[in-house]
Amino acid sequence: MSDIRVIRTDSVETVADIPVVIIGGGGTGLCAALAVRDAGVDVLVVERDGQPMGTTAMSTGLIPAAGSSIQRERGIEDSPELFASDIAKKAKGKVDTELVAHLAKESARTVDWLAETHGLDLSLVEGFTYPGHSALRMHGMPSRSGSELMGALASACEDAGVDILTDSLVDTIYVDSTDRVIAIEATRPDGECDIIGCGALILACCGFAGNQRMVSELIPELEHATFHGHPGNKGHAIAWGRELSLAMADLSAYQGHAGLAAGYGIPILWPLITEGGIQVNRAGKRFANEAAGYSEQAVEVLKQEGHVAWSVYDESRHEVMKQFDDYQQAMSAGCLQTADTLAELAEKIGVDPQGLEGTVAETHRFIESGEPDAFGRSFAGKAPLSAPFFAVKVTGALFHTQGGLEVDGNARVLRSDRTPMPNLYAGGGAARGISGPGADGYMAGNGLLTATTLGRLAGEHAASCVVTS
Repeated sequence: MSDIRVIRTDSVETVADIPVVIIGGGGTGLCAALAVRDAGVDVLVVERDGQPMGTTAMSTGLIPAAGSSIQRERGIEDSPELFASDIAKKAKGKVDTELVAHLAKESARTVDWLAETHGLDLSLVEGFTYPGHSALRMHGMPSRSGSELMGALASACEDAGVDILTDSLVDTIYVDSTDRVIAIEATRPDGECDIIGCGALILACCGFAGNQRMVSELIPELEHATFHGHPGNKGHAIAWGRELSLAMADLSAYQGHAGLAAGYGIPILWPLITEGGIQVNRAGKRFANEAAGYSEQAVEVLKQEGHVAWSVYDESRHEVMKQFDDYQQAMSAGCLQTADTLAELAEKIGVDPQGLEGTVAETHRFIESGEPDAFGRSFAGKAPLSAPFFAVKVTGALFHTQGGLEVDGNARVLRSDRTPMPNLYAGGGAARGISGPGADGYMAGNGLLTATTLGRLAGEHAASCVVTS
């Protein structure tokens, strides 16, 4: 990480000076940029790739919000207080409860702002709730894909007059003796560098999941996990934070996923599990409570022989899944197996047929009795698996990290003494998340909640900061 630098200086020669500079053109960066432009302030997004994509583009693009106009139109009863309670409960209370309550309160404003002010075609995901959520509150684009969300955000930024400098990597920031960030250094593919001055800097450069050395240091349990995230997750915010003695927390937290199609790299999303599907190992046996959450289940999958498992479900769950773009890709890629009997399915996927038949029969008994199984999972109210059956081979993956720089309610980065930096902001994976210190606290949508809402809040405050300074 020696190439990621903080240069202390009170002056530096720049090629341009921009009121607000944003490092990273993912969901956080583009939401921040829109908020800055809404305030009538000039902004520059510096993106390492040829086009703005980021971690958001690799997600389902679902943004949770409580009390949105879209929810009200559908008659969904929800509240920020219930949302905050759900987040804290999933993380076993090991979160910054004040920040969680603030983000839950601001979440509906973010979704309404994106839909009504910037024209994003967001709608409510219906038919099922994700683990930990007490209400239908996931808002997404028609294809339920992060790439479509990023396309819509990029289009909105173009309409708003946001300047985006692509193919430019920022490894160096300049900070003066008062802890004010005064410039960044952007390196182009040909090695030439541009030093750009700023009145405020927003870190939207995500986490460190793509930095194997940092992962080994901070999350050793994921030694065998497949990294399925944006390659820009190199830990810049953490490296700069260490240099500047900034407050950081929950660096062992992450979003894992127990449903990455092995050999295909396509996420098989969790509704097929929450709606009654199961996961088995080579012996045809279940090995954990799959419904607890796809993040913590990733480690359980990695513990199995070959670091793989099989998600087993049926046609009714298959129909539920067809609304997701990722699942359509899985169907096209041919990574799904189907059969009219469990014995035939077991032969196709290479698991023990007696084990699989016994496991499915056991779930049917739990459905009938209503009693939870040995792992604490309840199958009550779920339809039994019935022919034709489906299966897909999966492995455990690391999507992105959830720990990072601590921020206040305006997304201002905090020093180790809890005072805010003068003009430095962070959101999304660069900031401390709301999932606690591990994997089991991650609840679906936590990443995009902090990306979109902290991004918006950072942009609003940064714009006001440069206007009044």
